[in-house]
Amino acid sequence: IVFPQIVLACLLAVAFANEEADVLKSDSEVNVLDFNYGYELSNHIKAVQSGVLKEHDNWVVSGEYEYVAPNGKTIKVVYHADETGYHPKVVE
Repeated sequence: IVFPQIVLACLLAVAFANEEADVLKSDSEVNVLDFNYGYELSNHIKAVQSGVLKEHDNWVVSGEYEYVAPNGKTIKVVYHADETGYHPKVVE
């Protein structure tokens, strides 16, 4: 059940900005066996994610999100999640 954890991580990135923002871009495609989505907000938050259902309830998900930290640095997190867990890599 990795999928809910990934969604939570993306939502936390949005909440981290703690400001109102306009949606500049939003795309999504959700199917039974796979999904893709992406968005970009006016407050410099961006995210893309895709996933494929493998064997029963095992999702293989990859994506990235990006935001500007309070110190002004852009933080980017690239991740992969599967039956072994969530594997993020932070790129500053």
